[in-house]
Parts: sequence; structure tokens; C-alpha cells
Amino acid sequence: MTPTKLMYMEDFNLLKSPATVVDVVQENGRTIVILDQTIFYPQGGGQPYDKGVIIGPLGRFLVAEVRFVDGIVKHIGSFEMGEFKTGDSVQCEIDVPRRYLNSRLHAGGHLVDMAIHALGLNWKPGKAYHFPDGPYVEYSGSMQGWDKEELKKKIQEEAQKLIEKGAEVKLLFMSKQEMANLCHSVPENLPEGKPARVVMYGDFGIPCGGTHVNNIRDIGGIIVRNIKVSKGSQDGEEIIKVGYDVPRD
Repeated sequence: MTPTKLMYMEDFNLLKSPATVVDVVQENGRTIVILDQTIFYPQGGGQPYDKGVIIGPLGRFLVAEVRFVDGIVKHIGSFEMGEFKTGDSVQCEIDVPRRYLNSRLHAGGHLVDMAIHALGLNWKPGKAYHFPDGPYVEYSGSMQGWDKEELKKKIQEEAQKLIEKGAEVKLLFMSKQEMANLCHSVPENLPEGKPARVVMYGDFGIPCGGTHVNNIRDIGGIIVRNIKVSKGSQDGEEIIKVGYDVPRD
């Protein structure tokens, strides 16, 4: 099967877009719609999947979950009415409030990273969790010389300055080797089957395949909730988890 074209990788502002039905299948009792291209973000990189609706000439499909498997995006959900047939032209529509919140939370994690870098902390980025129920970013490094409450305040102040200053967010496609020239950190294992993309927050480059805001100002604010420290797997290494949030309506 031909890989699904990931339209959100090229333009994360697409909230409605046409597509063609490739197949409709049943897996473990769940209905899955496969399209030739999609604006729906499949869960990954610490960011939740999109929800929404796919509307066809004779059917309406409610998208409850989206996954990326071996180059194929699986839209998982149920038919509110009718059905789709292979070759049907359909319209995809994203749940906009959900996408916007997830994009702001994702961007907020990158903003924390920018603030930590600006403070001169030589921490190595690790995993991140950008879900609404408790977002955080994790690093390996050292808290030596820092009080947690003092550092929490410093990170929030630096991040807020970046929001007030603002900067346009741009997308660049390049090889992993080229990323090293623009990004202060490049993960060893980039996702397979997706274009290699760098998201530029002003002049700060981040290898990332998620959805984002158009300008740093659009994050709307940042709250550093807490800093938690635990021992790492290597002698002297600490795992530092920075919990954060963005304002909610």
C-alpha cells in the first residue's frame, strides 16, 4: 500500500482538506479508514492525536483516534451514518479547539527548552509529554548549584520574555546530517517513514514532526509547575523533569 501523504507536515494550518478513500477495514472490532492523504495528526512525539470528522458522498465518519503504522495513517472511529467506498472523494475536518490546545502545549514544551538553553544549562533533552493532563519535558544533566524553586522562576521568566518578544515559526526539510547545523540537539532515532523536518522558532531549530503555533506569541503564556529530579542510569547523572502548562480558556 502506498504511504499516506502527511499534509500536516507541510502545513499544520490545514484544518479542512479533501482526500480520497483508499480502504475501509476492520481490525480487532474497530473500523479504520485509510486515505491517500491526511491532515489528521497521528499520536506520537509526546503529542496526542487529532479528532474530527470525515465526510463523504454517502457517509459521515467520526474520527476518535489516529495512529501511524508502517507509513500508513489509520483513522479509527465509527460511521455516524452511511459508508465509504474505495475511491470516494471525502472532506476531512479537524476538531479545531483540540488541535489548537495540543499545538500550544507542544509549543510550550519547546519554549521551555528554549528558555533552558538561554539560561546556559547544558542539559540533554529526553522524552516529552505534551498531553493536557500534565505536560512535561525531561532532560539528563545536573542541578548542581541550582535551587529548584529559583530555577523554576528563572525558566518561567525567560520563557515569558520569549513569548512577549514573539518570533515566526517556520518549517524546513533536510537530512539528519544537515540538522546538526541548525539544532542544538538532534535525536539519535528520528521517526521512520516521515519526512525529516526542522521547526524553526525564530532562530532556534528543533527536529520535530508535530503541529505548532504560527508565532511564539500564540502560546499565550507559560506556567512552570514544578521541577522534579531523580537519579539517572549513569554515575552522577540526574534526570530532570520540568512540568509546565499553558493558559486554558
